[in-house]
Amino acid sequence: MPAGDSFFIATPIFYVNDVPHIGHAYTEVAADVLARWHRQRGDDTWLLTGTDEHGQKILRTATSHDVTPQQWADKLVTESWKPLLETVDISNDDFIRTTDERHEAGVQKFLQKLYDDGFIYQGEFEGSYCVGCEEYKQPGDLVEGTGPFEGEQVCAIHSKPVELLKENNYFFRMSDFEQRLLDLYEQQPDFVQPETVRNEIVQFVRQGLRDLSISRQSFDWGVKVPWDEEHVVYVWFDALLNYVTAIGYGVDDEQFHRRWPAVQLVGKDIARFHAVIWPAMLMAAGLPVPKAVFGHGWLLVGGEKMSKSKLTGIAPQQITDVFGADAFRYYFMRAITFGQDGNFSWEDIAARYQAELANGFGNLASRVVAMITRYFDGVVPVAGELTDADLAIRETELRVTAAADAAIERFAINEALASIWELVDALNGYITEQEPWALAKHDDQRERLATVLSTALRGLGTLTVLLSPFIPTATHTLWESIGQGTLTSQPVDRAAEWSSAPAVVPLAAGLFPRIEQPEPAA
Repeated sequence: MPAGDSFFIATPIFYVNDVPHIGHAYTEVAADVLARWHRQRGDDTWLLTGTDEHGQKILRTATSHDVTPQQWADKLVTESWKPLLETVDISNDDFIRTTDERHEAGVQKFLQKLYDDGFIYQGEFEGSYCVGCEEYKQPGDLVEGTGPFEGEQVCAIHSKPVELLKENNYFFRMSDFEQRLLDLYEQQPDFVQPETVRNEIVQFVRQGLRDLSISRQSFDWGVKVPWDEEHVVYVWFDALLNYVTAIGYGVDDEQFHRRWPAVQLVGKDIARFHAVIWPAMLMAAGLPVPKAVFGHGWLLVGGEKMSKSKLTGIAPQQITDVFGADAFRYYFMRAITFGQDGNFSWEDIAARYQAELANGFGNLASRVVAMITRYFDGVVPVAGELTDADLAIRETELRVTAAADAAIERFAINEALASIWELVDALNGYITEQEPWALAKHDDQRERLATVLSTALRGLGTLTVLLSPFIPTATHTLWESIGQGTLTSQPVDRAAEWSSAPAVVPLAAGLFPRIEQPEPAA
C-alpha cells in the first residue's frame, strides 16, 4: 500500500453484556498496532471501535440486574469498555455505540433502501436460536450437551441449549448473493484471511445460503424497522452497519467515500457474519465490500477458550497492573502467531518480559545512553571510518525495516516483531564484541569509540521508531532522550532515516523495571 492511501481499520463492536477480558484487548491491540504503523507511514488512517448494545442478550442481562437496557449499556461503556482502551493504550479515532442516534438513523436509512429495492420481504421462520450468539443455528452448529445439559442440543460455541423460536419476521434475500460471494472469494483470494478461515467460509457458502431473518417481534430493545415499528432490527444486521454509519453513511458522502472500504479485524468465531452476511448486505446496497476480513484466533488459558463460567476469563488490568500496558501489547503481538489460537500463561509473559523487554531492549537503551553520557559528556559522537561490523548493523537496520513493513502489510504482526528483534539482538551482540568500555581506556581508540557508540545509537533510534506502534510509552520516553521532533512523525517505513538530538538525555530509570515473581490477581 503506497504511503498516503486510505487505511480504515475496524474492530468488531463488543457486546456490553459483561466486562471485557484479555481476548477483547487482544483484538483492540492488534488493530491499534496496524493503525499506528499505517499512520506513521503517512497513510490516511482511521481506527474505529465501539460497543454493540442492542438485542435479546443485552435485554436479559439488564433485566437480571434490575435496570433498563440503556442504563446497563451506559454503565458498562463508562466503567469498563472505554477504560479498556486506556488500559492497553489504544489510539482509536472514533468510538461508536449502536445506541448512538447517528447509528440508528443510518441503520434505518440502509434498511429502507434494501426494502425499496426489493431485497427484503416478510415471512415466517422457525429455528433453533442461540441468545449468546444472537443467531439462528443450523444443525451442524449444534452439539450434544454434557453435564446439566446432557441429552440436549447446545450451541457449539457457548455450550448452552438453544431455544426453538417461531416468528413472523422480515427477511433479507441473502440467497440471491450466493454466487456473487463465491466469485468474490475466488477473484480476491485474500479477501478472507487467514487461509483456514477462508476455507471454512467458502465451504459454508457452497453448502447453500438461506435468506436471513432480519427483524424480531418478541422484544423491543433495538432499532425500529422504519416501515413497521412493531419490529426491531436483528442485532447482527444492526451491528454490522456500524462500520459505515460511523463514517457518515447517508449523511456525509465525502467522509464516507474517503474512508470506505475498511479492513475488518474480527475473532474467527464471528468471521462468518463479516465475510458472508456483511458483504452480501453491501452488494445489495450497491456499496463496495470490505478490503479484507481477517479472522484471528482465540486466546486460550490452560488450553481452553476463555470462559467466565470456567473461571478462565482474565481482565486486562490484572496483567497491566503487574507488567504495564507496553508489556501487555508486546507480549500478545510477539508470542502468538497472528491468525492462530495462542495460549496465555503468567510464566511465559514473565519470562518474555525479563528476557526480551528488560534485558534485551531496555538494557540496550540504558547502556548506549549511559556510555555516551559517560564517555562523551552526553554529546552524540561523530562516527569515523566504518568497519564491516558497523556496516553490518546499518544493513540490518534497512533489512529489518523492509521486512517488518512487508509483514504488517500482510497482517503478520508477530513476524514484524520477530524481524525487528533481529536488530535488538544484533546491537546487543555488536556492543559485546566491540567492547566500548575497553576502548574508552585508550586515548588512541577515541575515534573508534565514537564510531561504535554512534553506530549503536543509530541502531537504537531505528529500533525506537520501529517499535513505537507496539510499545508507545517506552519508545516515547526513549525518544525524548535521543531523538529530535515528534516520534510519531518519523516515517516507520524509513525508520533508519531518523535524526538524533545533538546530545542525549540520561534515562531517569529503566524502561522496563525488574519484576520479581509476579503473581496473577485472584
